[in-house]
Amino acid sequence: MKTKIFIDGSEGTTGLRIYERFEGRDDVELLRISSELRKDINERKRLINESDITFLCLPDAAARESVSLVENEKVRIIDTSTAHRTQEGWAYGFAELSEAHRSAIREGKRITVPGCYATGFISLVYPMIAKGLMPADYPVSAFGLSGYSGAGKKVIAAYEAEERPTDFDAPREYALTQEHKHLKEMQKITGLLKTPLFSPVICDYYSGMVMSVPLYTDMLNGVHSVEDVHGMMSDFYAGEKFIQVMPLDAQAGVGNMLAGNACSGWDGLRIFVTGNEERIVLSSQFDNLGKGASGAAIQCLNIMLGCAEDKGLNL
Repeated sequence: MKTKIFIDGSEGTTGLRIYERFEGRDDVELLRISSELRKDINERKRLINESDITFLCLPDAAARESVSLVENEKVRIIDTSTAHRTQEGWAYGFAELSEAHRSAIREGKRITVPGCYATGFISLVYPMIAKGLMPADYPVSAFGLSGYSGAGKKVIAAYEAEERPTDFDAPREYALTQEHKHLKEMQKITGLLKTPLFSPVICDYYSGMVMSVPLYTDMLNGVHSVEDVHGMMSDFYAGEKFIQVMPLDAQAGVGNMLAGNACSGWDGLRIFVTGNEERIVLSSQFDNLGKGASGAAIQCLNIMLGCAEDKGLNL
């Protein structure tokens, strides 16, 4: 019997990409909503409760409303919004962090998909704290750059308009008040005691991102070389399909630079460990629409269904 899937918010960037991932799959039945009824609460309620699994690809308030519409106790929810990422009772959809995370996704009825910047940050900081290399009170700073597709339909339209402000031609730093919406999950999931300093940059290309966390080795627990940190990361993610810890000096093959769009269209995540004996930079490179959004959502679905985690995805 096919799994019945409803995508609430199917006309947004993430919803459309999730639809694309189901092309060629014969194990699911998509419950479709007509365009004129996509905001009709009664029609959405009917389809949510007819589904086995509903994806929420909505703004936070609308996602919370959709959860309130669930009356069928068998319905399972995968929420791609920020609404439930730090809420008790929701499994955090980053399976590679631990077997407990993977099990919670497999068995859970409420799954929340990590944010794109949060995915890159957590992939780097969580192992450092979990394995004791970084103290939980480390004053972490991070910076990230991303294509404009992660900013929503209005921003995408603005970037792709024939006439646009000239400052769109250059990378633009934002969230200058240090109140980015991903900060709460970045802190909670990693176990940091202090909210990280985070500076994101939006750039004039469609998709892909790089997230970087610089570290002083003398502030870590013991003196850890680049080789030590790289070895820990390699062991932590050993055997994971979606995360590749790149060889030391791998970035040298591309001119000692990490391009933000290098992983566009790919559903995995690369980790680079660079630096020297005094200062180390941890970097993650991935697609904000892949492992940072719809790809991660489909991975969660596959875990819930018990099929190969990369089914329908590009690795």
